[in-house]
Amino acid sequence: MFDGLREAAQGLIHRRALRRWARAAARAETLDLPRLRVLRGRAREIRRRVDRFLHVAEGRLTLPVIGSNAIRKPLHTDWAYRPELWRGPVSPRGVAAAENRTALGTEARIYHDCAISEVTLRQVRNTREEDLAPFGLRVDVFRFDGTFLSLVIDLPQAAVENLTRDHIIEVTTVVEEEKPLELFARLNIQHGPNVEQIVLEFPLDRGPEAAVAFDLAYTDINEKRVERMWLDLIFEGPEMNQVLLRDVTLTRRPRAGF
Repeated sequence: MFDGLREAAQGLIHRRALRRWARAAARAETLDLPRLRVLRGRAREIRRRVDRFLHVAEGRLTLPVIGSNAIRKPLHTDWAYRPELWRGPVSPRGVAAAENRTALGTEARIYHDCAISEVTLRQVRNTREEDLAPFGLRVDVFRFDGTFLSLVIDLPQAAVENLTRDHIIEVTTVVEEEKPLELFARLNIQHGPNVEQIVLEFPLDRGPEAAVAFDLAYTDINEKRVERMWLDLIFEGPEMNQVLLRDVTLTRRPRAGF
């Protein structure tokens, strides 16, 4: 009963506020300037709070849900991960003329050797029905006078716990491009003072979703000294292109026995 009365009272207050601001908007052309200045300040204060509310509400109500960790996993997967850049909002959300080593959130950084950066990064909200990741990353490149452009993603400690040469690590991406682009993945595994690096190219005839699988049997990692792992996504010839990475996920599974 009390909840119903409260809802009715809030609805009445809301309708009165709408009518009051409708009248103010109708009289804005003729109000005296001191009064107009006061109402403008109040309107801006209300707008800041409304914008903040809408930002949070739209983020929570838009699918896929923020924080979603729904990942397609191969059979016998013992570790799966979607980096935070695709899982939830990061700060900063975007960077224009991104300098070398610019960070987006706590895990991802952009690396390049351009003298003048014309690389723009922006985290965007995924809203398509087929999207599993709540967010994507848009990379806009105009003139490019460097020799390399890569996105480096630090992986959590769980990625290397009980890691052996019997494991396969698969990286899956969902990518949209303005024009065809060569895309490489480099897996870096630090073991003691050494770093093992494996580079694979995503198929040139890939569709929106493509994957590469790193078979650690072909590495020389010291299983007892593995300390950390990170991933580089390398964009080859990115000039005058827009690349939208809608999702990036990693999974780990033991190699099938024979």
